[in-house]
Amino acid sequence: MVLYRLILVTAVVWCVASGAEALSAAELPGLVREKPASGRFVETDRGYMVPYTVTIPGSDVTFEMLPIPGGTFVLGSPDSDPHGQPSERPPVRVTVEPFWMAKTEVTWAEYKQYMALYQVFKKFVSTQVRLVTEENRLDAITAPTELYEPSFTFEYGDNPRQAAVTMTQLAAKHYSQWLSAVTGQQFRLPCEAEWEYACRAGSQTAYCFGDDPTRLGEYAWYRDNCGEGGQRPVGLKKPNAWELHDMHGNVAEWVLDEYSDEGYARLAGREPLTALETILWPDELWPRMVKGGSWESDAAGCRSAAKFGSNDPEWKSNDPNLPKSPWWFTDDPARGVGFRLIRPLRELPLDEMRKFWAIDCEEMQSDVDYRLQEGRGVLGIVDRDLPQAIQTLKATE
Repeated sequence: MVLYRLILVTAVVWCVASGAEALSAAELPGLVREKPASGRFVETDRGYMVPYTVTIPGSDVTFEMLPIPGGTFVLGSPDSDPHGQPSERPPVRVTVEPFWMAKTEVTWAEYKQYMALYQVFKKFVSTQVRLVTEENRLDAITAPTELYEPSFTFEYGDNPRQAAVTMTQLAAKHYSQWLSAVTGQQFRLPCEAEWEYACRAGSQTAYCFGDDPTRLGEYAWYRDNCGEGGQRPVGLKKPNAWELHDMHGNVAEWVLDEYSDEGYARLAGREPLTALETILWPDELWPRMVKGGSWESDAAGCRSAAKFGSNDPEWKSNDPNLPKSPWWFTDDPARGVGFRLIRPLRELPLDEMRKFWAIDCEEMQSDVDYRLQEGRGVLGIVDRDLPQAIQTLKATE
């Protein structure tokens, strides 16, 4: 039996430049003043969005962010799609603002940087460094504890280039919160509309490349070409028109939304809509939405509009913890669920951003509070100074 114990991130420092110290728009990562002579770019009223590489502070781990243009598209499946589901209808017209999106799903190389914080925070506590007090508690997080028996999660490998899997939506949200704090960039999960818009990359067909499922193997790892082999290293298949890899298949990806079989009926008569106006914000532990299909999915399950909902009782049935872990799943299809990040061009104030990272239901909050009271987690301060503090700690060991 697999045993997982994790505690949730409760809050995080967000460092925002202000006044005379604020960077101009054209000095922000991925934004330049002059029109690039070559390569992909997106023109905006703030400058030209270009691809850029993020190095996770304190490591040599990198990932690429790609510019996604703003625009209007139709979210969901038309009645003519024979594989369309009630959850994908009725289709609605949505306007999306520009953002950057990770070229691939978050890999184990990236996610393990976050997982490593548990031991770091324990050492900070034992050495009386960067202590959490009542005054700074809102600026602290609890990092995920180590896997006691990783055979389930890592059965298909933990290659640094494989997509990280089996984390809950909450874990994915708080990964983005941690990364935002240490980089100073505003990362988060996409909402469903943003994810589907990026997946389609200007198309309105079943897949980013058209309607013919026999071509799916060129773009995706899925049931017909993957069998029972698990996820593959990211980026091996063809990208879509916006150079995003593995939007179809490999692992399905968390978005911010609650899943509902009723689809977009609640949005009827509200068009035109922005992407954020379409979000069905969760207020229960499950079901939460994943998009894009996985290595276990058939071709229909990898369509741009396809989605399914999480099921905590089934996905955590082998978790012996009481209450169940708020951070990890212990049962399939969780090994086919990961995530990727976006960074909107228009940043939000911290008080608005917290909604994209926060605990959003009472049951989840109770589970987290119980674990903290039991002493099965450790709090630590996360900010732009954390990487240097970690290096200082290592130098004294």
